[in-house]
Amino acid sequence: MAMAIKKSELYSSLWRSCDELRGGMDASQYKDYVLTLLFVKYVSDKYAGKPNALLDIPEGGSFDDMIKLKGDKEIGDKINKLIRRLADANTSEGHEGLKGVIDQADFNDESKLGRGKDMQDRLTKLIAIFEGLDFRANRVEGDDLLGDAYEYLMRHFATESGKSKGQFYTPAEVSRVMAQVVGIGPDTRPAQSIYDPTCGSGSLLLKAASEAPRGITIYGQEMDNATWSLAKMNMILHGYPTAEIWRDNTLAAPYFKNPDDSLKTFDFAVANPPFSQKNWSNGVNTARDEYGRFEYGVPPAKNGDYAFLLHIIKSLKSTGKAAVILPHGVLFRGNAEADIRRNLVRRGLIKGIIGLPPNLFYGTGIPACIIVIDKENAHARKSIFMIDASRGFIKDGNKNRLRAQDIRKIVDVFNNTLRIPHYSRMVPLTEIEANDYNLNIPRYIDSSDPEDLHDLDAHLRGGIPQRDVDELHAYWEVFPSLCDTLFAPGDRHGYLMAQVEPRDLKRVIQDNADFQAYAGRVRDVFDAWQAAHKPTLYAITQGSQPNEIIHALADDLLERYADIPLLDGYDVYQRLMTYWAETMQDDLYLISAEGWVEAARPRPIIQDKEKKIQETPDLVIGRRKIKTDLIPPALIVARYFFTEQAELERLQTAADMVTSELESFIEEHSGEEGLLADATTDTDKVTKSSVRARIKELQQDNTTDDDEELVALRKCLMLSDVKAQADSIVKAAQSALDERTLAQYGKLTEDDIKSLVIEDKWLTALQTSINEEVGRVAQRLTARVTELEERYAEPVPNIEAEVKALSERVAGHLARMGLVLE
Repeated sequence: MAMAIKKSELYSSLWRSCDELRGGMDASQYKDYVLTLLFVKYVSDKYAGKPNALLDIPEGGSFDDMIKLKGDKEIGDKINKLIRRLADANTSEGHEGLKGVIDQADFNDESKLGRGKDMQDRLTKLIAIFEGLDFRANRVEGDDLLGDAYEYLMRHFATESGKSKGQFYTPAEVSRVMAQVVGIGPDTRPAQSIYDPTCGSGSLLLKAASEAPRGITIYGQEMDNATWSLAKMNMILHGYPTAEIWRDNTLAAPYFKNPDDSLKTFDFAVANPPFSQKNWSNGVNTARDEYGRFEYGVPPAKNGDYAFLLHIIKSLKSTGKAAVILPHGVLFRGNAEADIRRNLVRRGLIKGIIGLPPNLFYGTGIPACIIVIDKENAHARKSIFMIDASRGFIKDGNKNRLRAQDIRKIVDVFNNTLRIPHYSRMVPLTEIEANDYNLNIPRYIDSSDPEDLHDLDAHLRGGIPQRDVDELHAYWEVFPSLCDTLFAPGDRHGYLMAQVEPRDLKRVIQDNADFQAYAGRVRDVFDAWQAAHKPTLYAITQGSQPNEIIHALADDLLERYADIPLLDGYDVYQRLMTYWAETMQDDLYLISAEGWVEAARPRPIIQDKEKKIQETPDLVIGRRKIKTDLIPPALIVARYFFTEQAELERLQTAADMVTSELESFIEEHSGEEGLLADATTDTDKVTKSSVRARIKELQQDNTTDDDEELVALRKCLMLSDVKAQADSIVKAAQSALDERTLAQYGKLTEDDIKSLVIEDKWLTALQTSINEEVGRVAQRLTARVTELEERYAEPVPNIEAEVKALSERVAGHLARMGLVLE
């Protein structure tokens, strides 16, 4: 069986390889070449030689045929012909196939790929990147590895494509939010439909469709020719070959229509239209739109935001639901847009508004929102649910990105209409009407931090205001004894004095009995959670579905921590999802692909310069460089070789002491006047060879044995020999331990492997991570109490007296120097 490479390594190596080869070409152009080759590789692997396959892979039109072109002087022209042959074989008269889809990129374009040998080498290397990747070794039921690789590359190309060319891709995190807030989920039926009128590369449609495990029927339209072809390929790669993706201007020439030429309607719609498009009305009869899209008003001629929203509303069934990304301006701009907004609100069509963080989207940094449209029971709608999620994100390079906890919180809060102060609330239409139908979220939700007011009397007379301490009541409810430990009554009513120095605060808080009980409670919740899910983890086998497992784990973890005071359950949820993304996901996919025993088997590291896979070895024994994908050597050592590791650490400590003694001795006696001055090299170092050379010089000069310099040199040499011997002993012990560790891998049973991975690796790492959340509770309280103590530590009169005394001292010094201040 081929060794499955970790998904994260596969994707990053693909990106590094492709990025290196593009030279000076813009990423928005280069993506067409890379993604086309990836597509040919995929369909060749999946369909070549199979009867009644969905796609026909003709002779001379497969990826294997492409491999034969490596090094060919006419490689560019021959790739074009090969791709054309594949496209023609899958296009019939009157049937839209691959023609015009996969043959968009010109592989013989010298202006982009170079001339002669440059083009030959670049395309040869590009083919080689995909040639050796055995995607089939990674196939797990429900895992779309190649489709995910395509998505990964598109996201990176979008990041690199600059302001004007990144709109073909909607961030997957936002797409997941949109799918879930419109109600796509396990109950969605295959016969139900989803539509995106500005579908770009199809990423938003696909992420929405992935929320419907039973399937959903996909429709999309895209104006840009190259981006449309990406969408067509993307649908096939992700297992939706029957998705209808049409190429044309949606507003001027909508493709999906009924026999009577009215717009076809859909169950769901998702869209990320181009923001504030200025030429949207070209080809559109705004005065008398034949599709009746402007019954609520005609958008401004130079701003198409509402044009797309109105088109989507018209394209929904009477119970249809949509989620549309639009710039914040649609919420409050005036004139024609204000009229449309008023009409939409009055008709009850807007179910909710979700304010997003700035700089999420490729091609623009401006903040945006998700408008959620719901036609079902619109006539009875008396309020709009609003969420201000603008502060929940993480920096990711030059963009912001929603974390797993941000996605989950938005979806949970929206779908359950939960009111959270400073985050979400249901806003009555009467309140919106009173604000003249301005929907700007800050009018209804104040997400800013409460103002931290200073107490003037405390600044003047000292003491910590009782009011500020009372505001920490959430902590005192959980740690009732702690408040009296930290504060005592002050010299006047309403003011307290600190009883613990700031430097000791964190220790005192963590040592408090109530805090210890709280930490134990948090551990108990984790223990109950892991006990509930250990049977599932131990039951994982080859062919298990990792995504189903993580969803069950994460859902239950969030539910169990939801009611723990002072902890945000979503922060705990993020701890699990971060560990999943960094480690656990790769582990589960390896186990699902290969089984426990094979996944745990050590292997030689992969060093493939052509594919940019440069793995770091986990064990180096002699010339052997070994990778241990599933079980790090440290876990083997900790469980089976504790005594040997302790002895190794003892030897290393002894060696470190000798090294420290040698370095101190050299530092003490080096320098121009030092006893080792003449043993210092040109690079200002004292070495064994330089010391020996100096000893030899002195002996040739018949220097006596009790000479100070000679004594120092011999001690330095002795310490150097002892250090070398100690280092050699450590090296031998380490080598012996590494050999025994490597041998132990071969002795592990499947039960041993499961225990090491589940208990020692996954659950231990997760418990440590969640315990850090308890540490954050202590840290937050420490920071606030420290701030209050330091703020009022010195009353203003004391500071003024100190300043006066210092000023008088300076004046006295100056007077003695004959200077008098005016």
